Amino acid sequence: MTADADPKPAPAVSRQEAISILSSDPSAIPSILARAWELRERRFGMRVHLCSIVNAKCGACSEDCAFCAQSVHHNTGIETHPLLSEPELAAARDAAARIAIVRFGIVTSGSALTDSEVDVVGRAVEGASASPVSWCASLGCLSSSQLQRLKKAGLTRYHHNLETARSFFPKVCTTHSYEQRLDTIRAARIAGLEVCSGGILGMGENPEQRVELAMDLAEYEVDSIPLNFLMPVAGTRFADVEPIAALDILKTIAMFRLVNPRAEISVCAGRAHLRSLQALIFYAGASGMMAGPLLTLPGGSADDDLQMIHDLGFVADRGKPAADAR
Repeated sequence: MTADADPKPAPAVSRQEAISILSSDPSAIPSILARAWELRERRFGMRVHLCSIVNAKCGACSEDCAFCAQSVHHNTGIETHPLLSEPELAAARDAAARIAIVRFGIVTSGSALTDSEVDVVGRAVEGASASPVSWCASLGCLSSSQLQRLKKAGLTRYHHNLETARSFFPKVCTTHSYEQRLDTIRAARIAGLEVCSGGILGMGENPEQRVELAMDLAEYEVDSIPLNFLMPVAGTRFADVEPIAALDILKTIAMFRLVNPRAEISVCAGRAHLRSLQALIFYAGASGMMAGPLLTLPGGSADDDLQMIHDLGFVADRGKPAADAR
């Protein structure tokens, strides 16, 4: 459950209402955003939380996720590298912390890190335990003992996306199961870590499956939901998927907010698909966004993001992003 230990929050809409939001006409956008904004403002006020990541171990992944440039099943020409050293991880975190981020995520490719690699990450986290920027990690399907090691080191949150709806998952990945991803979320929770889990939208799933994912995340009461919108990469199986439309992104964000009224919701990869509508993500219910580079693609300008937040009258949160409920 969330840190404030309130009773499990119920979605603000039914499954059918959530599906209707995704299929609504453009004329319904103002009323949809108004409903989502009310929940977002109640939980987070005018605060926006930013996070940043480092691609700490790149490429050579044995999994066959259809969207991923780092899979050995795809020929994308990316540069691979092994796990960064403790000093390199610390330097990446220090560089990211120069902007108003609240969390810094260590992200690695592969099904899971080895015990020795987990120790490297653990020592890097321990070495900066006094920082106001909280550590997050996305290291694959780790065991309970590995997650407990990281928790002891000072890790506060573990990231592990469900990626998509259970019913669509076999079209995305065949080398591991949806249930394995759920097992990792359960293990992180048992280890005492907050859970960050979301997915990638616009991979060919239908509206019902987007709602299915949102409902699963509500069922597991995840603390934070990163929403990514597919950025097709040449050489992957999803290279030719048509990018999701800007208004569909806004409706999707609003739907996730209405289904998950208390979770943090961050817009991460694919924000560029919104073009001139990027500022509306907060009115659609998002409480944060990813700043800086993505895993294998460049991100937006952190300075531009901070300027947008300022221009909108929001405040970039430098403290823990959880807000008081009202």
